[in-house]
Amino acid sequence: MGAYIIRRLLLVIPTLLGIMIINFALTQFVPGGPIEQILAEMEGQGDVFEGISGGGSEISEGGGDDYIGGRGLPADFIAELEREFGFDKPPLERFLTMMWNYVRFDFGESYFRSISVFDLVMEKMPVSITLGLWSTLIAYLISIPLGIKKAVRDGSPFDTWTSGAIIVGYAIPGFLFAILLIVLFAGGSYWRIFPLRGLTSANWEELSMIGKVLDYFWHITLPVLASTISAFATLTLLTKNSFLDEIKKQYVMTARAKGLTERRVLYGHVFRNGMLIVISGFPALFIGVFFGGSLIIETLFSLDGLGRLGFEAAVARDYPVVFGTLFAFSLIGLIVGIITDLTYVLIDPRIDFEARN
Repeated sequence: MGAYIIRRLLLVIPTLLGIMIINFALTQFVPGGPIEQILAEMEGQGDVFEGISGGGSEISEGGGDDYIGGRGLPADFIAELEREFGFDKPPLERFLTMMWNYVRFDFGESYFRSISVFDLVMEKMPVSITLGLWSTLIAYLISIPLGIKKAVRDGSPFDTWTSGAIIVGYAIPGFLFAILLIVLFAGGSYWRIFPLRGLTSANWEELSMIGKVLDYFWHITLPVLASTISAFATLTLLTKNSFLDEIKKQYVMTARAKGLTERRVLYGHVFRNGMLIVISGFPALFIGVFFGGSLIIETLFSLDGLGRLGFEAAVARDYPVVFGTLFAFSLIGLIVGIITDLTYVLIDPRIDFEARN
């Protein structure tokens, strides 16, 4: 197993490098870089894309006379902006410098916020931790028992009506469910039971420890429910199908023939094999919810998390934030892939990745 882990760790390097090369190359062809954004605002256009839609000239990341709004500004001023943002250097040199800094975990500073990328991510982290952790835990705590019960009672009225409820939950988009929760419980048209913005109240610091805990859960109830709905439906059906496949296998029939009770057969023999695909996917699911976030849900509930950070950085062409977070999250995602493989082995020691070679 040690040799397999070493091989996987070595593969992280070329994979991560490939991800960064592709995304860096794409930005060379995307119109509206950070300098163009500044020049467009200074010319009163509001946004560089308004100039593009209005018949403006093509623009490039490198700058020069092709900048939207650049014709009305001194050339030395534009050249100074290029030097400040580092765009006076060739793309290859900028990429190599960026990767050397990232190897040392120096992600630079945001172009427009005057704060390091690391500090900016840490500032938004509590929202993502809240949505990612609680959504994943709630989905597993509900879906696993429900999926097992549906598998045991397959074809029964219980299985039928719960399947209908799950299909409805899966069909409802998370943002639509969030709007429904706001209308019903956040003062939209009916009751004002839960707050509509933030993770804590304005007087949170003045509350007691128990008061702070209750205030925190009071604020996160609606956004967590909205972000859990789709994951809950998918995970329940995955658990049911996994257990159904195991229940039909020969070793289950043998266990029953020996006189074991259904409970002993289910939790002593079927559970470990049935839960293999479900539990092993926990790290990847958590990271997906944690870093992916839901931009719409964060916006609806006025939560300033990583989802909104990524969207705003992409719109503003804040490249240090875009590439810094991309590098960090890609690295974490690749490491989580290795952890997922190790989880398979912990759940079922019969799995040996080295034996496949």
